Amino acid sequence: MAAVWQQGLAVDARYNAYRTPTFPQFRTQYIRRRSQLLRENAKAGHPPALRRQYLRLRGQLLGQRYGPLSEPGSARAYSNSIVRSSRTTLDRMEDFEDDPRALGARGHRRSVSRGSYQLQAQMNRAVYEDRPPGSVVPTSVAEASRAMAGDTSLSENYAFAGMYHVFDQHVDEAVPRVRFANDDRHRLACCSLDGSISLCQLVPAPPTVLRVLRGHTRGVSDFAWSLSNDILVSTSLDATMRIWASEDGRCIREIPDPSGAELLCCTFQPVNNNLTVVGNAKQNVHVVNISTGKKVKGGSSKLTGRVLALSFDAPGRLLWAGDDRGSVFSFLFDMATGKLTKAKRLVVHEGSPVTSISARSWVSREARDPSLLINACLNKLLLYRVVDNEGTLQLKRSFPIEQSSHPVRSIFCPLMSFRQGACVVTGSEDMCVHFFDVERAAKAAVNKLQGHSAPVLDVSFNCDESLLASSDASGMVIVWRREQK
Repeated sequence: MAAVWQQGLAVDARYNAYRTPTFPQFRTQYIRRRSQLLRENAKAGHPPALRRQYLRLRGQLLGQRYGPLSEPGSARAYSNSIVRSSRTTLDRMEDFEDDPRALGARGHRRSVSRGSYQLQAQMNRAVYEDRPPGSVVPTSVAEASRAMAGDTSLSENYAFAGMYHVFDQHVDEAVPRVRFANDDRHRLACCSLDGSISLCQLVPAPPTVLRVLRGHTRGVSDFAWSLSNDILVSTSLDATMRIWASEDGRCIREIPDPSGAELLCCTFQPVNNNLTVVGNAKQNVHVVNISTGKKVKGGSSKLTGRVLALSFDAPGRLLWAGDDRGSVFSFLFDMATGKLTKAKRLVVHEGSPVTSISARSWVSREARDPSLLINACLNKLLLYRVVDNEGTLQLKRSFPIEQSSHPVRSIFCPLMSFRQGACVVTGSEDMCVHFFDVERAAKAAVNKLQGHSAPVLDVSFNCDESLLASSDASGMVIVWRREQK
């Protein structure tokens, strides 16, 4: 979990756009001063219960003062989630095993506001169009980004000083997925086709492999951290998913695929970590309750090919799934029951596998619509606009990379940009990590990192973008350090 001062700053930042709408300079000064005061107060060492009470009351007071937000994940929902997440996913699983009626079909849920995609995009545009020429859109995360990143250009902000560390414990087998823990700067995990998962710690120096999770009998295709980072879910070509305790590395539960097929991808439902969605080689998507190990009734659907990529929107109401036939399907997710309802289908390119999908509600002050980033073996990285509540996609632009056969993945940078432009990062078969400005009309390339000796399959930023991890088809994981300005 992030430090309490960071959580408090996040709550304040989400409402900052509503303060003094005609004086954006005040909002910037306010959020910086709040950051300073919160960090100073954090040194006092107040009891955890008192800190949680403060966060809850702060969120309630801001909600009463400014009302609900247009952003789907409101500050009020966020403050509630902070308090509730003081109990871990593992705690909730154990509660369910003691008394299944305690959670019912819903499991553990966070409250989410009901703003539509059209309303969100309209509100985003309205805020932007009311700004003076050349000024910054006062999005909450943009203000937090400004406070954390400082006044640097996009190119300067994504300049890297070189390699921080190289992990080679999986050499000779591909590492298809690498991920930093949620809201964490120095904890990293990666999975390998050798059948294991490594948990790594980057600080204190030297970086070390804390433990290796073993149990799958074939390659691990994907994994995901829970919101509280206490458990990981992994999928494997051995047709099972496993639930792991990150603290000691023990396997809590092994769950066979309902269809008995190779499992190729997984993701947690973002507001109910009791539910995990998996995709398999028999073209099926399944919603699985990890507390019971059983498939959710009505939580299955079939695609046109092997399911290679999954991604939820932030509120958890929409799920996108991509297959190896070149299609992306959107599903409406029932928050109460876990039921999936197929909504839309987009053929990205017939026969071109969709290997990565990433969703983002607001990319930058220029890109004001909910967006989807897709890799699809077309030698291009594709950026789509989400145009309605059913997940309909409209191509916005593409970026040149080398990808014709490998399962390359990409990400949005975690800090929303207050600058002109915004950045996305992708692996590539040319053995490089590529950075692109999504708003730059010409010469969109911002940076390129070279150092891998095989196709780069995945990339992951830590929470403050000070470190970037990349993995490749030869099993090497490189952690890159950003230049300090």
